Amino acid sequence: MLKGFTHARLACGCTIGFREGVEGSPVTVVVEQKGPGCPLSLHVRDLPLFDHREALREPTRSLPPLEEDYEES
Repeated sequence: MLKGFTHARLACGCTIGFREGVEGSPVTVVVEQKGPGCPLSLHVRDLPLFDHREALREPTRSLPPLEEDYEES
């Protein structure tokens, strides 16, 4: 299923790999090697990076009503 890139190097020096995904996500991005100077505590070897798909879904909480016809006085 994976076509093209299998590995990449991030600007922080970490190496990531692309693996077969799970339900709802075709690809999983995994940190294969943490860079020696990487300051990000979220980059942990052999753990997948956070999947932002849930951030794209509709909010479950009701939002405040939009104010229309706002004018400065």
